[in-house]
Amino acid sequence: MTPPTPDPAVKRLAILGSTGSIGRSTLSVVAEHPGEFQVVGLAAGGNAALLARQVEDFRPALVSVKDRETAAALKALLPREAAPRVLSGPEGAKEVAAASGADLVVSAMVGAVGLAPTLAAIEAGIPVALANKETLVAAGSLVMATARARGAALIPVDSEHSAIFQALQGQRREDIRRLWLTASGGPFRDWDAARLAMVTPREALCHPNWDMGPKITIDSATMFNKALEVMEASVLFDLPVEKIAVVIHPQSIVHSLVEFVDGGFLAQMGVPDMRLPIAYALTYPRRLPLNGPPLDLRQVACLTFEAPDEGRFPALRLGYAAARAGGTMPAVLNAANEVAVAAFLDGGLAFLDIPRVVAAAMDAHQPEPLQSLEQVLAVNDWARGWARDCIGRRGRPGPA
Repeated sequence: MTPPTPDPAVKRLAILGSTGSIGRSTLSVVAEHPGEFQVVGLAAGGNAALLARQVEDFRPALVSVKDRETAAALKALLPREAAPRVLSGPEGAKEVAAASGADLVVSAMVGAVGLAPTLAAIEAGIPVALANKETLVAAGSLVMATARARGAALIPVDSEHSAIFQALQGQRREDIRRLWLTASGGPFRDWDAARLAMVTPREALCHPNWDMGPKITIDSATMFNKALEVMEASVLFDLPVEKIAVVIHPQSIVHSLVEFVDGGFLAQMGVPDMRLPIAYALTYPRRLPLNGPPLDLRQVACLTFEAPDEGRFPALRLGYAAARAGGTMPAVLNAANEVAVAAFLDGGLAFLDIPRVVAAAMDAHQPEPLQSLEQVLAVNDWARGWARDCIGRRGRPGPA
């Protein structure tokens, strides 16, 4: 496939996780502003049919999928004369990230699988619009050190971190008292422990405000999503976790806040639409006009805030504990949670057992200082195996 002639005024994008929720929203922004962007690379998992449609619509020269079987299926769906170069496996995703000729890489893979290709882009000195929070959770100090050494900017895409990033523009770091991450509370905010014990995957996948992929939606329901975001914010904004707080905000209008030493707050607000932080990351520091209904404050009846209940939702406590332990412990939390969520979605684990599995994995691990990507990946493999064994053993893990 012959790619279009590059236009120096057009930003070339590579999207990791193009068939996921963030990837699809990113391509929606691109389609709305075709003169702004050129898609040069796409990396996806196993959804060959959707990726084939994306290839036809955006004409990337390089794509990658999870395995050779998916690559064969994708090639069969594409006309030979218009087919891009198709790669597969972890090395394929890394090549899309680092060697597709992108000016910006959108890191939107879900889970630790996104770590290596994101780091490959950073090592190549390419700016990254970061939606894969696991990259900074599992290997935060390594990633940030590499970004500084290579001069690769990291622009957050998560709505909470984007909100803080926006609120901090023009502010002095020493004036920050605290960062406040808002959380919707998920679909079970008011449920007692007895009802939580009976939660089904179908119920947990019904988020009241956001349209997200299954793993992130379950993480929102357990509040592990917020635990990961606390750890990510600590790394991204170089602040101790003691300066990062979480508040439940059911309306999802205030996306996060910065509290300053003089008692003032700056908040970023908007409708719950991931296209807003995505577009901001794609063209920072410019802003793009977007179609869709804007926030009408006259129609907002009230904005409420409340403290999270760590008794019913222990994930947040585990996140703070992992951040304080540091080193390899956040990678263990992340990996064990990925396995536990997958088991819950498959019907092999109860909802309340998700944090119990994570807590047990953390108890079984002695954290080490972060030294290399290979070490992080080895710890990730250990924690995943330990969590699978824990789930497979007869009986439930102990209390979280």
